[in-house]
Amino acid sequence: MKTVLMVAEKPSLAQSIAKILSRGSLSSHKGLNGACSVHEYTGTFAGQPVRFKMTSVCGHVMTLDFLGKYNKWDKVDPAELFSQAPTEKKEANPKLNMVKFLQVEGRGCDYIVLWLDCDKEGENICFEVLDAVLPVMNKAHGGEKTVFRARFSSITDTDICNAMACLGEPDHNEALSVDARQELDLRIGCAFTRFQTKYFQGKYGDLDSSLISFGPCQTPTLGFCVERHDKIQSFKPETYWVLQAKVNTDKDRSLLLDWDRVRVFDREIAQMFLNMTKLEKEAQVEATSRKEKAKQRPLALNTVEMLRVASSSLGMGPQHAMQTAERLYTQGYISYPRTETTHYPENFDLKGSLRQQANHPYWADTVKRLLAEGINRPRKGHDAGDHPPITPMKSATEAELGGDAWRLYEYITRHFIATVSHDCKYLQSTISFRIGPELFTCSGKTVLSPGFTEVMPWQSVPLEESLPTCQRGDAFPVGEVKMLEKQTNPPDYLTEAELITLMEKHGIGTDASIPVHINNICQRNYVTVESGRRLKPTNLGIVLVHGYYKIDAELVLPTIRSAVEKQLNLIAQGKADYRQVLGHTLDVFKRKFHYFVDSIAGKPLSRCGKCHRFMKYIQAKPSRLHCSHCDETYTLPQNGTIKLYKELRCPLDDFELVLWSSGSRGKSYPLCPYCYNHPPFRDMKKGMGCNECTHPSCQHSLSMLGIGQCVECESGVLVLDPTSGPKWKVACNKCNVVAHCFENAHRVRVSADTCSVCEAALLDVDFNKAKSPLPGDETQHMGCVFCDPVFQELVELKHAASCHPMHRGGPGRRQGRGRGRARRPPGKPNPRRPKDKMSALAAYFV
Repeated sequence: MKTVLMVAEKPSLAQSIAKILSRGSLSSHKGLNGACSVHEYTGTFAGQPVRFKMTSVCGHVMTLDFLGKYNKWDKVDPAELFSQAPTEKKEANPKLNMVKFLQVEGRGCDYIVLWLDCDKEGENICFEVLDAVLPVMNKAHGGEKTVFRARFSSITDTDICNAMACLGEPDHNEALSVDARQELDLRIGCAFTRFQTKYFQGKYGDLDSSLISFGPCQTPTLGFCVERHDKIQSFKPETYWVLQAKVNTDKDRSLLLDWDRVRVFDREIAQMFLNMTKLEKEAQVEATSRKEKAKQRPLALNTVEMLRVASSSLGMGPQHAMQTAERLYTQGYISYPRTETTHYPENFDLKGSLRQQANHPYWADTVKRLLAEGINRPRKGHDAGDHPPITPMKSATEAELGGDAWRLYEYITRHFIATVSHDCKYLQSTISFRIGPELFTCSGKTVLSPGFTEVMPWQSVPLEESLPTCQRGDAFPVGEVKMLEKQTNPPDYLTEAELITLMEKHGIGTDASIPVHINNICQRNYVTVESGRRLKPTNLGIVLVHGYYKIDAELVLPTIRSAVEKQLNLIAQGKADYRQVLGHTLDVFKRKFHYFVDSIAGKPLSRCGKCHRFMKYIQAKPSRLHCSHCDETYTLPQNGTIKLYKELRCPLDDFELVLWSSGSRGKSYPLCPYCYNHPPFRDMKKGMGCNECTHPSCQHSLSMLGIGQCVECESGVLVLDPTSGPKWKVACNKCNVVAHCFENAHRVRVSADTCSVCEAALLDVDFNKAKSPLPGDETQHMGCVFCDPVFQELVELKHAASCHPMHRGGPGRRQGRGRGRARRPPGKPNPRRPKDKMSALAAYFV
């Protein structure tokens, strides 16, 4: 007699399925691992008598991990984890000896039927089981099929027997999509987590978390919570005013009216409207309407909606709700709880499921009436092609289930009954009143038929006072009109239900993994669960997300993970190559990792003047230099690029100079990191570069490179940029004026001589012989950039594209253009230059 091995995902499922298929006549014993039982019975398979052995695993048999040294944080650079580090499949729980157990039970078997959960994870476990069992099974003869897959959505006699009668094959593509997700999460998560944990713990020992984890889904989930926190913190309340009126319909009744303008944000205007309406003694009826409306019954229940309601209405966290639903499923009370579908297939036995509830003490009357009058076909929802919507499969009582299991089961059952009930119908009455020039409205609802709200009373239309019968032109005395002052309110912190909605909308995680990601950010102290199950980010969570935003916003925004999820789904559908998706995604995140590390840890750039070791340049805003040996940090100018400046040193403190630039057409200037943060002279302020330094002899200082007063701003000085050749530039050290001049000149030097007309420093220019603009064969010329007619045609004025505060300046009066700190002696007149002698710079502003 041949043997058929059957494997389910959990021990309880194996027992339930075996009881149904054997019709109760089976023998059971514990397996060698002590966790899984083996149930045996005889029957027929493929038209022949066989012995069935039904057992189970306990979730995933294998897990993905790095080999050997790559699991040691101190031995390996995290960057190697993206591609160089080899991975292997290891037993998920070595204590269970699951592989050995499966091989013992599978040895000598002829067929295998896989009863794993019917989702992508279940398909992946199918192949983990096959990898363990196939080598020890009897070899097939003549191409005989030996591997079968059972597909089912509930643990009922009908569903299980149908699955056994219609066996298929496991889906290799769906299993591959899970392999891809596992490898991506392992490599990306471990690389970022290891780096940031070691980096931050080494610098901030008081962080309230021992592991500062990163996850491709976890981090965007946290990002949603911090985004809401930031909106709350930046919210500025606005005061507004509303008018509220009361009209008396008879001696004992009055109606409260809503203002059609809703609200205004100007008190004087609100007061004007109040004054106009207060003059009126009567409210005239402008219009009345009575419309029959319907409140739609709910769509069939899927996982995300179940988790939302469990959190918002039942006070159950998503992880706890999912675990409770899984227990109800394995016990046969509900259908499979992981589904994206909200549409029942045409052949689904709705009446059969409803009849199960016909004698329930809480809703028997409603169910019997629906069965007698005829059920209403559920609304057309979304068919994701996975499992039917979550449905009660047998009746249960509170005493039978108890606690949260009963509360969740009750909701699932009421929701199902509501989907086959009729819509709630009500009559909405509206009366529009005119009081002076202003319109006011009141409305009321009267229930005509409760429909589905009979079984979901929390969804019922609220009882409202009925409105009086009236018609256009009727008048009612005005009781009072008053003005109320109110304020706009900030949004509240996200609830778990709202977060689940955002995750579903942006494709973060799956219906099965969403609860895990939310649980992770709670467990890792990134958020705390407040009253009403609202998620409030901790300081650690806020700092992390803000840091990601400053360095690479895509690490925390949902866009990139959503794109990855789409690619994984294409693998599952057989429309994308597993290796290509894996390689491309890892390459993208590897680049992001290197940029992240460089931005956080920095690259060696210039030497510290104190210890003469290299300082690291940290690009993340605010960009800065950090000397790890001296434990000193030096801020730098922002919104530009920083590079080493010819390895030149400051004569005051021996720090290597760096060059800041806003681009090829913008400004650039050298600066000493120490002087920039600790001004060496009294007349200097923090944040000044070499182009504002008043050192009397340093070759990079204002004293040596300054030319004359800026033509636009009052306080700035035009300074030669000695690094700009051969496309030479002169730029103001205060505002954003830049003059491009002397293109292709070999050398430009600021002379010690000054202009006799405007006191500006003269420029000594050595031109290229082949492109010299000078007459004859001359290549050298010294003159004033403001006054010399030769230089006037060689200067082009621009405004640098920079938003740094020190580069902004307003128009100022044009005075003598002496260099740097030199000012006109008191009483010396400002020279006037003839219009035809005006320089190109000054002419630009005329």
